[in-house]
Amino acid sequence: MTTVASATRTPSATPPRPRRALDWRVRFAVLSLIWGFSFLLIKVGTEGYAPFQVTLGRLVFGTAVLAAAMALKRERLPRGARTWGHLTVAALLLNALPFSLFAYAELTIPSTLAGICNATSPLWGMALSLVALSEDRPTRLRVAGLGLGFLGVLTVLGAWQGFAGLDAAGTAMALLASLSYPVGWIYVRRTLAGSAHSHLSLTGAQLLLATGQLTVVTPLFTSMPTEFAVLPLLAVAALGALGTGFAVLLQYGLVAEVGPTTAQMVTYFIPVIATAAGVALLGESLAWSTPAGAVIVLAGAALTQVRPRASAHT
Repeated sequence: MTTVASATRTPSATPPRPRRALDWRVRFAVLSLIWGFSFLLIKVGTEGYAPFQVTLGRLVFGTAVLAAAMALKRERLPRGARTWGHLTVAALLLNALPFSLFAYAELTIPSTLAGICNATSPLWGMALSLVALSEDRPTRLRVAGLGLGFLGVLTVLGAWQGFAGLDAAGTAMALLASLSYPVGWIYVRRTLAGSAHSHLSLTGAQLLLATGQLTVVTPLFTSMPTEFAVLPLLAVAALGALGTGFAVLLQYGLVAEVGPTTAQMVTYFIPVIATAAGVALLGESLAWSTPAGAVIVLAGAALTQVRPRASAHT
């Protein structure tokens, strides 16, 4: 669910907080609902279309929303072959790859499990940043959060039962999708941080490139549908227009108004909403270990985001 904007934004780069007609808490709740319901929409979409087709449709509708926003604000796509090269990698790691993996994963695992797997992104991010980002130093609290988070993953998966009844391939794809996001964040921080282009321009180009990537890949692995199922098509349209396009614009506003740290707290509400939606609307079963493990995952993820306080003497 991450874009170039959220990956490159730093506290020092946060602009003055503008006043909004709608309170930020309301917009935060809306963003949480949109992203939480995305896993249900993926599941419904794959009931009528192949996973790559779901991802391509999602990107087409999402790119259309960003293109409209850029037109209204008279933003232009970024220039420079180097920038477009980096954005091509970002599009793969932050959009094309994880979106496709989640779509394939939900062919065999519940949307509730996919949503919980998505919550492991901060854990992967913390583990990777310790290796890839020299400025991101570990603390005992953050390392403890990392261990706690992965203990939660084992609880969700029912490790003490030998992962009985679990589709290993689907779960692995969902976890790989969650890993792809922090890999993309780190790449963007190393290559595009401090870019002179606006975040809206960069993200619009990123989604355009991801759409191009899926346009090439989809015909190679799927055939044209013989009929167009209405409900799955509506789910894909909502997934793209709301979950990929409109949600990005909401995220921009939240980062600008309340800062990146608060805006990123939406991550901890997504699995709760995804689980509730999957159980209530899709009738997915829920063992006790799933919500219990999810709580542990979220607690660990929260600890990994704790930063040491700056010294008063610096």
